[in-house]
Amino acid sequence: MRDPYDVLGVARTATQDEVKKVYRKLAKQLHPDKNPGNNKIAERFKEVSAAYHVLGDEKLRARFDRGEIDASGAERGAAGFNHAGGAGTGGFGRGYTSTGAAGGFEGFSFRTGPDGGAEDLFADLFGGGRRGARRDFRSRGADQKYGLTVSFVDAVRGGTKRLTLPTGKVLDVKIPAGITDGQQIRLKHQGEPGTGGAAAGDALIEVTIEPHPLFTRKGNDLHVELPITLPEAVLGAKINVPTVDGAVTMTVPKGSNTGTMLRLKGKGVAGRHGQTAGDQYVKLKVVLPERIDAELERAVQAWAAKHDYKVRDGFTVD
Repeated sequence: MRDPYDVLGVARTATQDEVKKVYRKLAKQLHPDKNPGNNKIAERFKEVSAAYHVLGDEKLRARFDRGEIDASGAERGAAGFNHAGGAGTGGFGRGYTSTGAAGGFEGFSFRTGPDGGAEDLFADLFGGGRRGARRDFRSRGADQKYGLTVSFVDAVRGGTKRLTLPTGKVLDVKIPAGITDGQQIRLKHQGEPGTGGAAAGDALIEVTIEPHPLFTRKGNDLHVELPITLPEAVLGAKINVPTVDGAVTMTVPKGSNTGTMLRLKGKGVAGRHGQTAGDQYVKLKVVLPERIDAELERAVQAWAAKHDYKVRDGFTVD
């Protein structure tokens, strides 16, 4: 595998936030859902996800920088031993790490013979079974980090999103209603497999929420700016307003102005963990016709001749 720093295009001095920002940008561009049938981009997406698995985790990144694991996150051989695992001198095999204490190895327990020689150590590691030597190695699988982009509406309402892992495995991820940008979803036992019968690690899914062309979110409240016509503003009206659950009817009071804020109670983000559901706030924006015809112009001139009102009091520079 290529160096994960090269894959993401970040410097080795990049902060974790910088790594995360670059990954999220690439993941949005390369996600298979946005590039159906493009195998080249799908492979690039897998490569980027695998690189972020290493660099997105501070501990794994530090181990990679120290040369303890390779670009795939797999253990490199312990210092001083080769990776062949064969019969040559020092051939202990990949993945065994010296503890530095009495020749012990992490995850193994063994007893040496009366002479304390290395023969019993080899018998223990390679299954010789000499003089009561025994092997007892169990290790939980590592957690894996992945990114998932969801729509604004799915984040508010909840839903299910399909995620294709770099390995090709497909997971249906349940999106809880009200999830926030950057929040993680933990999928039990969907990470790296364990060793010696131990449990697999978990998959940690970091969620990125796509922006919406109409709605913005502040806490559990939703905000939308709604254009209204001049007659609707002056005379009042009943109009349809979009919400994440579909359009609802709202009354615009007579004399409404640009900036008037109306509230739709309970039409925001559903409450979680005992919280109250949010509201939707509708900010009105009065929009004039694209073309002012002579009739409208005459009507306004006649009205203005009899009504003078000020709107810029206080707009001065001292």
